[in-house]
Amino acid sequence: MAATLSASSLSMKSVHMRGAQPLRMATPMRAFSRSRVVAVSAKEYKIAIIPGDGIGPEIMAVGKAVMEEAGKMHGLTFKYTDAPIGGQAIDLTGHPMPEESLKICQAADSCLMSAIGGYKWDTLPGHLRPEQGLLGLRAGLKAFANLRPAVILPQLIDASSLKREIVEGTDIMVVRELTGGIYFGQPKGIETRAEYLGWKDVRVGYNTMIYCEPEIERIARVGFETARKRKGKLCSVDKANVLDVSQLWREVVTRMGKEEYPDVELTHMYVDNCAMQIIRNPKQFDTIVTGNIFGDILSDAAAMLTGSIGMLPSASVPSEGPGLFEPVHGSAPDIAGQDVANPFAMVLSAAMMLRYGLNEAAAADTIEAAVIKALDAGVRTGDIAKKGEKVSGCKATGEAILKSL
Repeated sequence: MAATLSASSLSMKSVHMRGAQPLRMATPMRAFSRSRVVAVSAKEYKIAIIPGDGIGPEIMAVGKAVMEEAGKMHGLTFKYTDAPIGGQAIDLTGHPMPEESLKICQAADSCLMSAIGGYKWDTLPGHLRPEQGLLGLRAGLKAFANLRPAVILPQLIDASSLKREIVEGTDIMVVRELTGGIYFGQPKGIETRAEYLGWKDVRVGYNTMIYCEPEIERIARVGFETARKRKGKLCSVDKANVLDVSQLWREVVTRMGKEEYPDVELTHMYVDNCAMQIIRNPKQFDTIVTGNIFGDILSDAAAMLTGSIGMLPSASVPSEGPGLFEPVHGSAPDIAGQDVANPFAMVLSAAMMLRYGLNEAAAADTIEAAVIKALDAGVRTGDIAKKGEKVSGCKATGEAILKSL
């Protein structure tokens, strides 16, 4: 049977991108079977496609083309169904998370998304903005764990904004809680209050940062299992010196470390210090586990160590059911339609889906090796090109990867 990604116990070798070897970012993952997934002998998979906004459709076209070609090489076929979410869905239906799109994703073997959002929809009420579609999809799939690797690729080490001696050898996995915390906590809203802090008839905006013990235990377990399969080091990030919710977080993680994972070296760090340390000395980190908003910020900071956020895939996974695979970057509406977007992360997200969403490691190897070959051949989009290097557009980069298969 094909297999989906399990958030609870995952294994993946850490192999740096050298030569034409397949990329295996140090991601902790364990595949498990679902009854509705098509048997391997049929070699056909149902893929929910979220085309996205901004540069999304451009990079998705490249990702699908590469996946199709690799699939043919390994006897795989894919049945795609578009599931508009975000800005595209707003334009089509007036809502960022149509019920039909969620049903498509829930019924799929796996979900592949590009990026959503854009300035066009920024003036809409908060509950109708594109990002609410993504939050709704994660919640609908029960994808509570987000795994975001930040690995320095030897071919691109000089593209990092930090000195080589600081970033060389960096290999971080950020495990972010994805369906709780301040993004989902209630109550939240904007309202007018008769009095607040001495002001009269004043508008206030508020959100609630809340976690219960089972939520913390669930994501902490993913963090510990991840660290156990990497270098055995887990850094739990919170703001326990200020926030009550972080005090509970630290208490629960500390207890689990002592009782369930004594073999894992557990440390704690305040989020502001962690943000500084990721820039100052990123190699000190192995696995980081943290809440939703902190993980949102820290994973982007860690991703930029690699030189470009346009190179990294990610996975959002439930305890069971289809996972969601997507690049870590945004929709970049300012460059949409100009054929300058970087499609590498989209292609690697497709490979990540093949390997861990569908258990088709050979096809994933083929794609990842093609990405390495293209990079070794000097293929560079504008965001990763050094001064004087030839810059390839989105389509040309896709063609180069296809030729490298």
